[in-house]
Amino acid sequence: MTDIAKNFSIEFFPPRTPEGVEKLRATRAKLAELKPAYFSVTFGAGGSTQAGTRDTVLEIRKEGYEAAPHLSCIGRTREELRAILAEYRAHGIRRVVALRGDLPSGYGTAGFAAGEFRYASELIEFIRAETGDWFHIETAAYPEMHPQAKSPQDDLQNFVRKVQAGADSAITQYFYNADAYFRFVEEIRKVGVDAPIVAGIMPITNYTQLTRFSDMCGAEIPRWIRLKLASYGDDAESIKAFGLDVVTQLCERLLAGGAPGLHFYSLNQATATTAIWRHLGR
Repeated sequence: MTDIAKNFSIEFFPPRTPEGVEKLRATRAKLAELKPAYFSVTFGAGGSTQAGTRDTVLEIRKEGYEAAPHLSCIGRTREELRAILAEYRAHGIRRVVALRGDLPSGYGTAGFAAGEFRYASELIEFIRAETGDWFHIETAAYPEMHPQAKSPQDDLQNFVRKVQAGADSAITQYFYNADAYFRFVEEIRKVGVDAPIVAGIMPITNYTQLTRFSDMCGAEIPRWIRLKLASYGDDAESIKAFGLDVVTQLCERLLAGGAPGLHFYSLNQATATTAIWRHLGR
């Protein structure tokens, strides 16, 4: 199997309570044993948890691990972003994940239009102009199309604009259809984009939670997987065992097909990501 250690990464969300902080520290200690290239940390809608993102990222960095904060352009001014970038740079952070971000509830179209940045491509261009090549900039890719995109063609062009603005590589939304990933990569290569596209991986441990996440973000759960998961009812162990097999096989196919790496959406849990990684023989 291809050595993917340098492109193996794990995502957290910033905890909101002292108990959550302690839990994430324990989770991180376990996942650090897998030696990922870096940990990334998300933010809330409208950048609502940007302080939590910063605190978590700086703690990870202090522990000696590489960390990549997510940056949203929603609800942020140039001066705010300039200050955030300067702080990360001062702490030796070399990687960021630049996204438009989700619009918060009640954040209407007029408010969105009035912001200093409207699109991730504008944020990426700003980061490049402000910091040169200091940051490795990750951005988002959507093999199954962004849920708000007008068409697959528009979605593809949106991605191309992000790379042209200065993104170095991309992390995909999670998916369970490997063909969607391979088709997306093929299409961007045809239009001259050679940026690495790391596959986003969501472990399957809870059917209700998975369907809720997938309905919100537009990730398709193939019908056969939905039916199989539904058939287990409240049998959590069977759901986890089936999920482990399905996601491990997906990862194997992606790596065999040339995916440059895997980015695990851990949901601040260690067990499922560790199990998949071990099953891959790492």
